[in-house]
Amino acid sequence: MKLRFTNLLGFVLMLSLASVSAIAADSTVRVGVLKYGTVNWELKTMQHHGLDKANGFELEIVPFAGGDATRIALLGGDVDIIVSDWLWVSRQRAEERDMTFVPYSSSVGAIMVPGESPMQSLADLKGQKIGVAGGPLDKSWLLLQGMAKQEYGFDLAAENEIVFGAPPLLAEKVRDGELDAVLNYWHYCARLEADGFRRLVSAEQAANALGSSGPVSAIGYVFTDSWAENNPAAAFVKASRAAKQIMLESDDEWQRLADNGDIKDGPAALTVLRDRFREGIPARAQADEVKDAGIIYGVLSELGGKKLVGNSPDMSEGTYWNGMPQ
Repeated sequence: MKLRFTNLLGFVLMLSLASVSAIAADSTVRVGVLKYGTVNWELKTMQHHGLDKANGFELEIVPFAGGDATRIALLGGDVDIIVSDWLWVSRQRAEERDMTFVPYSSSVGAIMVPGESPMQSLADLKGQKIGVAGGPLDKSWLLLQGMAKQEYGFDLAAENEIVFGAPPLLAEKVRDGELDAVLNYWHYCARLEADGFRRLVSAEQAANALGSSGPVSAIGYVFTDSWAENNPAAAFVKASRAAKQIMLESDDEWQRLADNGDIKDGPAALTVLRDRFREGIPARAQADEVKDAGIIYGVLSELGGKKLVGNSPDMSEGTYWNGMPQ
């Protein structure tokens, strides 16, 4: 009799542990990111300060080698959230997939030139050798081409020698003097800035010249509406905001990330990376940003055509998540 009771108690305990395990599994949020991407800085801050658990979920960071791999993982259900841009989200919605977007950062690339370069505006780029990260359909590259045509009446792509390549390779080539200027992602621009380079013109300036009234997030957290209905999407956004607030206010947090090896740059670059990251923290009302994103979408649709936006000339309804917590 005693043996039976012990076995029953063990069975009940086993069921209880299984139940707890199921609850824990349900509250896990899997975020797919580039292995060495800058989004890791925020996610590591979130984990270190327990902001995930404080908001009722457990964050799992799932590393990938490239952006396409993260999108495939999200489409396949292997992760819950990735980081991408609203152009991709809009195209997915146009193809009847319920992807949606939460602004993460408005930090964007810029055309960088050596500090001693005589160039002062886009007009001075005529006849130069320019490195471009991201390929011919990169949003920043298209916007800068649009600005060059509108403001200065010349074709930035046709009237220069353009070299497409990987961001770190292009950064090294411009440092070595093999390029006159380079359009690179924001964090590579920040590192160049720490080395004495300066911004000639940024993609944000180009967007403003083409109709935007303020900064528009270049990238954001992306998930599906259907996942958000039954999972802690709002809690994740709250934890993200709290992590950003720490990174905005605390220089010590940036030093901690550097000391832990999450940021591998030296002190000069760390300072510029910190300041540029802070500049990109979204602070606008979502309605204002959605309006400007729609304007820029229209511009990019004209510049990039179907190769960029597919069959949808206008940004799809619901591209920006309508469940944002206050």
